[in-house]
Amino acid sequence: MNKNIRQIVKKGRGSHTTPEERQEMLAFFHQPEFEYDLKDNLFEELGKTEAAEETPPRLKKLFNRLWAVIEKKETASRYKERYLNAGMKIAAALIVGLIAGIFATSLLNSEEPVYFTAHSPRGSVSELVLPDSSVIFLNSGSRIRYTLESENKIREVFLEGEAWFDVAQNKKRPFLVHTPIYNVAVTGTQFNVKAYPLDNRVITTLEEGEVILKSSDKIKLANEVKLKPGEQVALSAGSNELSIKNVNPKYYTSWRNNQLIFMNMNLQELVVILERKFGVDIVVKDKSILDYHCDGTFKNETIIEVLQIIQVTLPIEYKIVGQKIEITSNQN
Repeated sequence: MNKNIRQIVKKGRGSHTTPEERQEMLAFFHQPEFEYDLKDNLFEELGKTEAAEETPPRLKKLFNRLWAVIEKKETASRYKERYLNAGMKIAAALIVGLIAGIFATSLLNSEEPVYFTAHSPRGSVSELVLPDSSVIFLNSGSRIRYTLESENKIREVFLEGEAWFDVAQNKKRPFLVHTPIYNVAVTGTQFNVKAYPLDNRVITTLEEGEVILKSSDKIKLANEVKLKPGEQVALSAGSNELSIKNVNPKYYTSWRNNQLIFMNMNLQELVVILERKFGVDIVVKDKSILDYHCDGTFKNETIIEVLQIIQVTLPIEYKIVGQKIEITSNQN
């Protein structure tokens, strides 16, 4: 079995790896019975990168830190399975599944910062735990890049999409979330950041603790903005006009529990959310209905069930055409 694992890991982290080969490799990391074979294989790979008489201490330290987090998480049993409609599993982004990618990056240049990435495909929500015990939920179609070893002692996350953070407090190592518009600085708190590139704006909602909005390389804020729990700030690309308001955070963070809550939302915004949540393509044939507003709370419903309920409150009809859902007005 060890020989088989070695071959699969080698294929899974190669420069020309196919998605199927990488998935086959990552599948081993979800099976405790292969733990020791995997350790042997990865330590063997480490040995190949040794200089004449020494193993890179930084890489060995990183390896030990990763396994410590894995074993702690297995003992606590904090990973939970969640499901989307029609039996679709929500992706559980286990940090152990990222080890091979980290090694591939590290072995190229041990002096450069080590990064790993996590991605949540359309139609799924992913949960991961960072080495500092911070928890991140990634919404559908989102991606983060995170550095484990930062020379400036800052825990940095680069976000594309939407994520909910529960940051482990460490005043000596501030936590910084980079978005396409502004940066969010925090020492330890719970907050949500929505930064899909196509939305052309970034929205930060604070649940607990405190966050500070800072200038980025692209946009310079007139002043840093400090948020209090229950506050939400939005900023559009190309604008310095911050919009701050008081909100109920659960409306904007319920997605991580597979809930969909919207209040007085227009159909145009709702269609985008439904596409991301269920991994479908929706075409609105009659643009006049995009301004219709509606309220709703859903949990575990399928996309068809959601549309049927919306159809009761709005004058719309829907049908499935090929791989898409078409929405039209039912008013004559």
